[in-house]
Amino acid sequence: MSKRRGESGQIALPLGEAPHPSSAAAQATMAFLLRLRERGIGSVSVLRALETVPRELFAPFRFGDLAWRDIALPIACGQIMPEPMFVARVMEALAVEPHHRVLEIGAGSGYTTAILARLASDVVSIEYFEALAIESARRLAHLGIANAAVHHGEGLSMAGDFGLFDRIVVHALVEGLPATLAGALAEGGVIVFGRAAAAGDHLAAITDIAGQGLVETALGPCRLGALIPSRD
Repeated sequence: MSKRRGESGQIALPLGEAPHPSSAAAQATMAFLLRLRERGIGSVSVLRALETVPRELFAPFRFGDLAWRDIALPIACGQIMPEPMFVARVMEALAVEPHHRVLEIGAGSGYTTAILARLASDVVSIEYFEALAIESARRLAHLGIANAAVHHGEGLSMAGDFGLFDRIVVHALVEGLPATLAGALAEGGVIVFGRAAAAGDHLAAITDIAGQGLVETALGPCRLGALIPSRD
């Protein structure tokens, strides 16, 4: 299978195709995955998704050589692409299964959207900034990802427009669980988001447990930005 070249001039292997084991790309990927395993990421499906989604295609061209390092990278509109370790933590917390529908608030560069598409059957992503929504959708199309769609708009006001979801992820800090997200969660579902708290911002998961309702678990500190409030 031939390689495909993006508009940025960078080259990426099609999803699922592994580089030659002796190549620099393969060695960088192996080192990248080893670092994630050493830091506690054990989900085979998450590691595989991170391996097969070319992060360099979602990073600004000038940062392409940093794509496989575990650092956050700046993108357009004053936003960031989170470090891969944080993305892996979020994916493990979501525990996405192949039959799940996933709602993502904040597509950003589209990197986590592509990873979610490797794990779930259907991904709906809502991005506040139109420029980011257009670019992330273009990148997904370039990689042949057909089970994820990026919509431009305000995530909280649009969350109820697409039915129920098994998993919801919010790439931002909120002080409490918005009613629109709780209403979009299917029975037994999970929401992962940044919890803004006086004691310290942290990543949190809310799980719909039969007989108990929505149960929240703190997952550790995070450095997400505040969610842009709806104008409604």
